[in-house]
Amino acid sequence: MPRSNRHFIPNIPFHVVQRGNNHSICFFNYNDYVAYLAMLKKSAAEQGCKVHALILMTNHVHLLVTPQDKHSISKMMQCLGTNYVLYINRTYGRSGTLWEGRFKAVLVDSERYFFAVSRYIELNPVRANMVNTPADYRWSSFHHNALGIDSSLITPHPLYTNLAMDQEQRLAAYRDLFCEALSDEDILMIRQSTNRGQPIGNESFVAGIEHQFKTKLAKLKHGGDRKSFGFNAR
Repeated sequence: MPRSNRHFIPNIPFHVVQRGNNHSICFFNYNDYVAYLAMLKKSAAEQGCKVHALILMTNHVHLLVTPQDKHSISKMMQCLGTNYVLYINRTYGRSGTLWEGRFKAVLVDSERYFFAVSRYIELNPVRANMVNTPADYRWSSFHHNALGIDSSLITPHPLYTNLAMDQEQRLAAYRDLFCEALSDEDILMIRQSTNRGQPIGNESFVAGIEHQFKTKLAKLKHGGDRKSFGFNAR
């Protein structure tokens, strides 16, 4: 089956997922997570990608990234993937591939779904029953976005910055988003869209993508992020 075309549009967020081959482990100990984050930071800076949210699970990775140009994400992931595989093979005396095929990357309608995808990413270990709260998981952007633990890897998206006027209120506003669980509908929509290579967005957003690229994309039911726009921090 031929690969579907992926449309990388500058200055729009993408949900990026990369999985271990046959769901195999990608991170074997503490040093591996640290090495991956360092490589991600370097690759993102060099290739013009802004990372807004991330989670490093044992056998896969989720990123929420805005590219500077249409090649930024592909170059970042190629550089990151190659360097990390070389690191793992050299460290553990192994050979061969680590990742399962090419990474997945889909457009995110930022106005409606940015925070839904960000929460989906940072809640991953909670859904996997690894921890009770996102704050309990170390390898996540939640510590930066919600708790204010500085990370030079994370670049705030304008929607995040607009949550409140100052940093403390912004952090509190972001934490408030997690008081309401993601609906089953939103979780299913994000998963299906990502797996099928379809934009995560409402009908007008998808129609705009179809018009720009003169292609027809199947549409999924969507509920949206009820707190991702018009949200006033308490």
